[in-house]
Amino acid sequence: MEFLTVQELKEKKENGDSFFLLDVRDYHEYLVSNIDGHHIPYHELETRLSEIEDHKNSEVIVMCRSGNTSMDACKILSNSGFENVFSLEGGMKRWVKEIDPSLPVV
Repeated sequence: MEFLTVQELKEKKENGDSFFLLDVRDYHEYLVSNIDGHHIPYHELETRLSEIEDHKNSEVIVMCRSGNTSMDACKILSNSGFENVFSLEGGMKRWVKEIDPSLPVV
């Protein structure tokens, strides 16, 4: 499994790089704050893979609250044929700490 730092994600967003950001946090966490990722809660990921099938050949960056669940989600994606998958190190908590402290984290 590969990892991406929040600084690297910030640069990708600023540069307009092509990637697919998948947010696997729970509904309430996503509603409180998000950074425009496609939202599929982790517990629904396996049953909703068809929604993101078009991104199998894209760079997929998976984020959660702290980085642990995104690693598990990356395994699901890799086992389902997604080839270029990265887990965001530290998740939303690190994004808020290092990039945008104005966002709340639950």
